[in-house]
Amino acid sequence: MLELYQIEKCPYCKKVREKLSELNLDFICRNMQSGSAKRQILITLGGKDQVPFFVDMDKGISMYESYKIVEYLEKTYS
Repeated sequence: MLELYQIEKCPYCKKVREKLSELNLDFICRNMQSGSAKRQILITLGGKDQVPFFVDMDKGISMYESYKIVEYLEKTYS
């Protein structure tokens, strides 16, 4: 299962969503609005209150930074 923790209007999150769609991958998109109590999830999972945050549960991978996520997706799923 692939999960993307994101904010809809964030250009970096959009870049990751577009790559996931381009690769025709199924993923769960979790919206993390600023100031939301759900943001604590980001800190618990990855240590930072930052988006985009990507999780590939099947491979045990989690990461921040859109360019790293896109690079990972290209290497792993292209």
